[in-house]
Amino acid sequence: MIVPSFPGFGFSTPLPNNPDMNFWKVADLWHALMTRTLGHAKYAAAGCDVGALVTGQLGHKYADELYAIHIGSGLKLSLFNGDRGWDFSGGRPIPEGLPADVHAQVVALDRKFAVHLAAHVLDSSTLAYGLSDSPAGMLAWILQRWVSWSDNGGDIERVFSRDDLLTHAMIFWVNNAIGTSIRTYANNNRYPWTPSHDRQPVVEAPTGITFVGYENPPGVTTDQRVQSFLDGDRAGWYNHVNLTVHDRGGHFIPWEIPDQWVEDLRRTFRGRR
Repeated sequence: MIVPSFPGFGFSTPLPNNPDMNFWKVADLWHALMTRTLGHAKYAAAGCDVGALVTGQLGHKYADELYAIHIGSGLKLSLFNGDRGWDFSGGRPIPEGLPADVHAQVVALDRKFAVHLAAHVLDSSTLAYGLSDSPAGMLAWILQRWVSWSDNGGDIERVFSRDDLLTHAMIFWVNNAIGTSIRTYANNNRYPWTPSHDRQPVVEAPTGITFVGYENPPGVTTDQRVQSFLDGDRAGWYNHVNLTVHDRGGHFIPWEIPDQWVEDLRRTFRGRR
């Protein structure tokens, strides 16, 4: 098992010669690492968050050299393209007629991600100066996401130990990595993804996808979310062979529910070598 450090994050900084690094360029680096550097003719890949986009790009551009991929979200690789690459809603209004409590939850969900994406995509450098100057400020910015995006039931230490949280934050701090990590979001929009071929599905490698309950839209069950994925146009992007569902778990799937994540990978990759 090979776990590379994402360029611009943690130990892979600084990037003076690669200021334009983004997810699809990282995919090219990962493929070169696995094939030319380490000598593997074929391999499997997995990832969540922006790692899911990297992994999806591998399954798109290098499908013939992959056994399979597994990702923690079924997002389109064109997610950050366009004039509103910071808007997950795509500019769609909130549906009318929702119950008041569901409407409030939808607004809260939009706000949760809007502040993160808008700041990172639209004004990454300004934010980076402040966070790079204050360890308390940087920890507050990161910790807020760990608290609100994980399935922790109101107690973050149910999911992440204090030592784990501080260790991850310290890796960002001592390597001065917060600015280069944030810039990746802006670069995903500045240097848009373009397809390497026009074949369908876009991601030809056999694909497994994990769905977790805490990431469900308000008022939607996990099973309903999977069905919505299958009924929508995102499913057509992937050669999906294994869709798994877990009631528990939030944004940080491998960290929050590691046993289930490993079993999902095994189901996707088993028998494909």
